[in-house]
Amino acid sequence: MKNYTSLRKIVDVFHLYGINLTGKRKFANFYTDLKMQHIFVSGLIYELELASNGQLNDEEIRSFTTPAQIVNRLIVQ
Repeated sequence: MKNYTSLRKIVDVFHLYGINLTGKRKFANFYTDLKMQHIFVSGLIYELELASNGQLNDEEIRSFTTPAQIVNRLIVQ
């Protein structure tokens, strides 16, 4: 049940940024497909960490390019 609650909070944060996680959009690249700047991706990840009470290290953060990668990492933690 904890994973469901965390997932719901994560989805809500993505919706705040206008990112829909259904279909192929969950595999869309932040920089090329969604046309996001690095600072906004960093802000998104920060808000996701707060919402899920998760902690990601800087090396991981730089390697994320799709929403699915972030969701998977935060839920598996």
